[in-house]
Amino acid sequence: MTQQAGIARTDADYRRIGISPDVVAEWEDGARTDGRRGTYEWWYFDAHLDDGATLVVIFMTKDLSTPGKPLSPMIRLNLDVPGGPQYNVIQDFPATSFSAGTDRADVRIAGNVFSGDLAHYEIRADVGGVRVDVTLDAEIRPWRPHTGYVVFGEEQDLEFSWLPAVPQGTVRGSYEVAGVRTEITGVGYHDHNWGNVGMMSIINDWYWARGQAGPYSVIASYVTAHEKYGYEPIPIFMLARDGRVVADDASRVRFEALDTYLDEKTGKPVARTTRYHYDDGDEGYVVTFTKQRDLVANTFVEQITGWRKIAARLRGVDGAYLRFTGSLTIEHHKNGETVETFTEEAIWELMYFGHARTGTLK
Repeated sequence: MTQQAGIARTDADYRRIGISPDVVAEWEDGARTDGRRGTYEWWYFDAHLDDGATLVVIFMTKDLSTPGKPLSPMIRLNLDVPGGPQYNVIQDFPATSFSAGTDRADVRIAGNVFSGDLAHYEIRADVGGVRVDVTLDAEIRPWRPHTGYVVFGEEQDLEFSWLPAVPQGTVRGSYEVAGVRTEITGVGYHDHNWGNVGMMSIINDWYWARGQAGPYSVIASYVTAHEKYGYEPIPIFMLARDGRVVADDASRVRFEALDTYLDEKTGKPVARTTRYHYDDGDEGYVVTFTKQRDLVANTFVEQITGWRKIAARLRGVDGAYLRFTGSLTIEHHKNGETVETFTEEAIWELMYFGHARTGTLK
């Protein structure tokens, strides 16, 4: 018998968590875990820069493949420069170097900073020979899918939580490599995740994407629960036009993963095209992500060193993380006719915790 999985959304859920259905408070982007074994947390930032580069910075309390560890902070950084090199950095730090405020986002790892108040953020990181110093100013108010808590189990007490604190914002600052500094501007995004149970025991995989095309901004995800929860699908969707949310009822979303192939390095099924159909009666939207190339394609095991790598292999850890860049197309339909179409570049990811499912290639 399968157990339930889904997003907490009742009045009792809001009261239990202590949040409002209508307003995201500043403290919600502060630390929500204390780093103890079994918990994890991260603050994520990405940007499409006007010079064509893409930038991702993530401050993490620990590696996702080893949530049973005590506090083990790390920073992941990806910088992809068109026609130039690609930098993929994962750097570990001692637990004593980590601090995080609970009243707002104020995360410090050694001399690196991820700090903000839902409206304005400062992100500074110097890892692996890449130095980043940027600001992010929100253009769209914070949003979350209902409570933001995806809950699992008969008691609904196993939690994976998500807060898109800045669905879209303006990025300014610089990155520096080998002493060469590049001033940058662009469009960015920040979200915050945390949980109280290892994701490999509750989630099989997810697609997650965000992007901007014309006057539209979108956040879209399709989470597939672990086998013991019947591979329950959990769609998450938010579409805004000119900064105002126009569609965010995930029950109206139909998801497609098309032109799927088996990734040679990770062994995971990867869709070249992912599509979200949003149907609201006579009006609807189609949001399509079409992959052009990989930014990252890593197995969990290859990111672990020493005895932990051996232990992970013995435990059968088979997870993988892939990040892509490509095109985002947003279509607006009314009464069966397409009234608007916009296409821009976007970033999205596939996180795959479980073994590759049979029958997923199309």
